[in-house]
Amino acid sequence: MDIFRLFIISLMPVLKVLLVLIAGLILATQRFDLLGCDARRHLNKMVFYVFYPALIGCSLADTMTLEGLADLWFLPVNVLITCVIGSILGWILVIVTKPPRHLWGLVISCTSAANLGNMLLIILPALCKEKNNPFGEVASTCSANGKAYASLSLAIQIIYIWSVLYFLLRMYANNEVKESNSNNSIIVAANGCTRDVLHDPVGLPQIQNDENQKVSTTVKFKQLFMKIMRSESLRKIFAPATIAAIVGFLIGIATPIRKTFIGDSAPLHVIYSAAELIGNAGIPSVTLIVGANILKGLSGSGVRPSVIIGILIIRNIFLPVSGIGVIKAAKHLSLVDENSFYLFTLLIQYAIPPAMNIGTISQMLGSGESEFSMIMLWNYILAIFTLTFWIGFYMWLVI
Repeated sequence: MDIFRLFIISLMPVLKVLLVLIAGLILATQRFDLLGCDARRHLNKMVFYVFYPALIGCSLADTMTLEGLADLWFLPVNVLITCVIGSILGWILVIVTKPPRHLWGLVISCTSAANLGNMLLIILPALCKEKNNPFGEVASTCSANGKAYASLSLAIQIIYIWSVLYFLLRMYANNEVKESNSNNSIIVAANGCTRDVLHDPVGLPQIQNDENQKVSTTVKFKQLFMKIMRSESLRKIFAPATIAAIVGFLIGIATPIRKTFIGDSAPLHVIYSAAELIGNAGIPSVTLIVGANILKGLSGSGVRPSVIIGILIIRNIFLPVSGIGVIKAAKHLSLVDENSFYLFTLLIQYAIPPAMNIGTISQMLGSGESEFSMIMLWNYILAIFTLTFWIGFYMWLVI
């Protein structure tokens, strides 16, 4: 495979993201005014409650089987390893550069979570379809494996983002709150957009018993259980994406249920197809919103150049290099197979730009939208060159 063809393959997913970002930026201008503050907030709610749950549920239901889980068990572990290494490097960056406190969660999120959705879904099949396929697999088999790798990576990444980074971003976003209205139903953030208190921390309810009233232990336990089940905190822990992941996982590993929904001959395949169609709207919607937020970032954002440069260095140098050490160690310990395409997928997870889902949470919390958009813009511009290099280097490494 010549270097020019390799450059084109790696350029395509990055270029597609940049074009959608530009489209979102244009739609947010006064001339069109289709992605204003209110429009972005409502679209984010659609992503949070509808698009992403459908996307992650279908991805897990389609790719998660007991056999596949046994063969690919290290792939989700590798995704979590990238998140841990990125989080540690992000904490170091925060300590060194000292950005505003409400941006700490954003900086750590950008260094820990990668865009494992549309990037892998474009890169892996594109490499498989090349005439001089370097992985030694039939194009159709290679593409099918690539989709499975990308879908499983996406599912694990989304679970991590909505179960860990969501609470991290929400915790630090509280530092940007300026005022609250009298009934505490709406909070006004520093950017002028409003956000619901649904996404603010609420403690678990406490049971208050009358000292003179004798209540059995069973009744007390039942009362506690019902209050916890109805509590706002539990509803936040089990976000729609988390519930969808549980449902998708159960459908995938339960063979009778899987055969009911998955496959062209499945009796309820139309339900799966409809959910998959809805889920496909998630990634472009988030990308458009991030592009719209660039408009404000161009007029001035709260993130310093040193922070952006630090994120670029972590995502494009430190993480890809650390990935080589992790995968080499895994091979030495016989934790992964010698399949070159599988090894390449594990490596490339360390070189992907930050995840777009972070923008959904930032928009929802009303904190750091413009800063995140500027970080993403510079990351994807640089990825045109760095991603090309790492794809070529990783292919040389595993073949």
